[in-house]
Amino acid sequence: MKLAFSTLGVPGLPIPEVVALASSTGYQGVELRAHPEEPVHPGIGARERAAVVDEFKRADIEILTVAGYTQVASATADEDRLRQELDELLWLARDLGASFIRVFPGGGDQDPADADATAARRLATAAELAADFGVRILMETHDSHRTGADAARVLGPVGHPQVGAVWDVMHTWLGGEDPVTTHAALGPYLGYVQVKDIASAEDTTPLALGAGVLPLGECLALLDDDCWVCWEYEKRWYPQAAELPELLAAGRRHLLAL
Repeated sequence: MKLAFSTLGVPGLPIPEVVALASSTGYQGVELRAHPEEPVHPGIGARERAAVVDEFKRADIEILTVAGYTQVASATADEDRLRQELDELLWLARDLGASFIRVFPGGGDQDPADADATAARRLATAAELAADFGVRILMETHDSHRTGADAARVLGPVGHPQVGAVWDVMHTWLGGEDPVTTHAALGPYLGYVQVKDIASAEDTTPLALGAGVLPLGECLALLDDDCWVCWEYEKRWYPQAAELPELLAAGRRHLLAL
């Protein structure tokens, strides 16, 4: 099992400090939140991108993912702008040497069947550039497509190896889907798994791994030995939560023990 953490847990932290944190706590990779609030996003130039690559390379830490916010199933999204967003994320991932970009469904503004078709069409179109760059587009189990079964309705019709899924264990659990069912649905498409922990369905404030109710052990037991597991600690949305840096080392130990 290869471990990463998301910079959603350390909002705005400069890249040298992100790299040092990963190195000091034993994580092999980092998922970079690609938002203008953060030091890495599609708006940065070639020199900044090269500097980011150098920082990670010197520490032998992998840039796992460029985590974007494009909503591929949204009926209200402007088609040209959405395709531009996808292309920009793919270019950024290529320049950084990241394996994946992350997108969201966001199809709650239309009928589920229409949302499935919209997402499948857009992902299939973007898959050709992704293939050219050697980057996979991963749709996260989230919002309108919270479960593995939901995501599979989109990914099956796409039928392209460069399009897959991020399994966010919180959302599939909140959707009432057990880990075995999720894994069966996402198995052909799985890029990696996002773990986290929470107190309950009503209180999703992030907790230290193992301190909450999510079935992390059941999920990890289903994965291949070389699968990436990324801790997405949602500090950006819950400023009252404990600081992630002080939790990372214990979180790594907990995941390895599982």
